[in-house]
Amino acid sequence: MDHPTTAFENGNSHHTEHSDSNVLDVYPLNCYYFDSKESVPLRNETVADRVLRMKSNYEAYGMRKCVAAVLVVELFKHPHLLLLQVQNSIYKLPGGCLRPGESDIDCLKRKLSSKLSAGEDGHGPEWEVGEFLGMWWKPDFEALLYPYLPPNIKRPKECTKLFLIKLPASQKFTVPRNFRLLAVPLSQIHENEETYGTIISGVPQLLSKFSINFVEP
Repeated sequence: MDHPTTAFENGNSHHTEHSDSNVLDVYPLNCYYFDSKESVPLRNETVADRVLRMKSNYEAYGMRKCVAAVLVVELFKHPHLLLLQVQNSIYKLPGGCLRPGESDIDCLKRKLSSKLSAGEDGHGPEWEVGEFLGMWWKPDFEALLYPYLPPNIKRPKECTKLFLIKLPASQKFTVPRNFRLLAVPLSQIHENEETYGTIISGVPQLLSKFSINFVEP
């Protein structure tokens, strides 16, 4: 597990139950365990090849539907977002594309199990999918994303939905060896689109409606 800081101070607060759905319980990073598993194959394609693939898939299946997970942990009394890093440069939220006929929630659980646990094809820990946070649209095949669907766009090419994942007090994360799992502070991500991209850099604002409760087990 990689993260920008190297130590953690334990506090003495205790877990309390909340009836308010806008309270997000967040547990310390050192409550979790980290392991690795066999690397997963990655596409080695040019931008032009990727666009051709997306166009072909669009003609066959229609709009590309994706889901992504927002997982928050605590470090130094500050909320950190768990991100996957590919090839030491590209940051991603855990998630991926829906299969034909698959629901958002089923896809998200399947992708979380394949990317963050030893289970495959959804057979892993029981992920608790929480609140729907927002969605982004891709009007065309280029990389430009909008947090709304422009009114002049009748045939969008991609839609990505974000969901909050409620992590338990302890869990083991098992990540493919060609990925790195990073805990990045929200203050570093906020409006840092150049480094983290449109969707990730917008996550801190999406989380601003929650009252974050740091829990010390």
